[in-house]
Amino acid sequence: MAIEKMNEISDFDEDIKAREALIREAEELDRSQSWNEAAPVILELRKRWRRIHYWDSAYEDELAEKFDALIDEFYAKRKEEFQSIRKVKEELIERARALSGSQNWKQTTDEMNELMKQWKAAGSAGKEIDDQLWEQFNQARQTFFDRKHEDWQQRQEKAGNARQLKEELIRQAAQLADSDHWQKTGEQFRKLMDQWKASGYAGREVDDQLWEQFNGYRQQFFDRRNEAYQQIHAEHQQKAQQKRELIQQAQQIAAKKEYNRANTDTMKQLNVDWKAIGNCGRELDDELWKEFRAAADDYFDGLKQANEQKHAQWLQRMQEARNRKQELIQSQQKQLRWMKNEMASLLSQTAVDEMAEDIADKEAFIQELEKEIAEINEKIGQ
Repeated sequence: MAIEKMNEISDFDEDIKAREALIREAEELDRSQSWNEAAPVILELRKRWRRIHYWDSAYEDELAEKFDALIDEFYAKRKEEFQSIRKVKEELIERARALSGSQNWKQTTDEMNELMKQWKAAGSAGKEIDDQLWEQFNQARQTFFDRKHEDWQQRQEKAGNARQLKEELIRQAAQLADSDHWQKTGEQFRKLMDQWKASGYAGREVDDQLWEQFNGYRQQFFDRRNEAYQQIHAEHQQKAQQKRELIQQAQQIAAKKEYNRANTDTMKQLNVDWKAIGNCGRELDDELWKEFRAAADDYFDGLKQANEQKHAQWLQRMQEARNRKQELIQSQQKQLRWMKNEMASLLSQTAVDEMAEDIADKEAFIQELEKEIAEINEKIGQ
């Protein structure tokens, strides 16, 4: 009986020493490490503590309180960490919800993936809380990815429609590629381009290929048009040079201020030559025409003034001639009156006959003068 008692005392002492050793291990644990790092050691310490026989002594209770206090420090830290992790995950949930309605698929997908990385790196907030938070977080993510998939399906459907429309636009472009109606066809290609842009995306595999075909026909037409325009431009420049030469001739003639038939005929011929050259481009043609017209107007305005001056001089000469003839008529009429008065005093018949003959000559002369005056009046009237 004494031996059994001694054995019990020995066992009790060993158990006390074991508990004290566990307490020292708990005291020596690194308080700076996270719960995830400390948890395996804590759990192992508790397991070893529970395996020690309990002798129902006050000292054991004292040691148990001390051990529990040390372990509780880590559980308190675990609680703090759980709360901190929960806060982090709740923030990630809010960010995921904010992104769930985005239509910027690529960027938002990258952001959602980054949120998932942060979620995994955040740690655990406790299984029950983790499950609740994960359900919310995953729901926000799934909302976005469901919308993204739906958009993808719609885009696939639109891509099929876009492909058909673009193939039709390519067919129309092929029909226009060889057209020589530069302005009209250029406008048609512009409308086709607007329709192409509005047709949407036909899918990565075919969109570039379709564009190469469509743009190839466009480029074929516009290359031909550019070549034709260059040729037209060269012709316009040649015609413009010819018209500049006509302008120079017209300006030289106008500058001489010599208004004669030869210069007038030349100016009229220059106008005929101008029309025969043809158009050299609307803006340039209008500009050159103004220069040519100015020189022509300068000449013909001068010609008009010269003709008016000549006419005035001619009219003055006609009026002076008429006045001289009228004065001559008056002089002849005065002489007639004298001669008729003198006939009565003539003594010989011969003298009377001679006087009568002179009177007849003067009357005929007066008639001739009156006829000439009538002709002058008629010319002046015309």
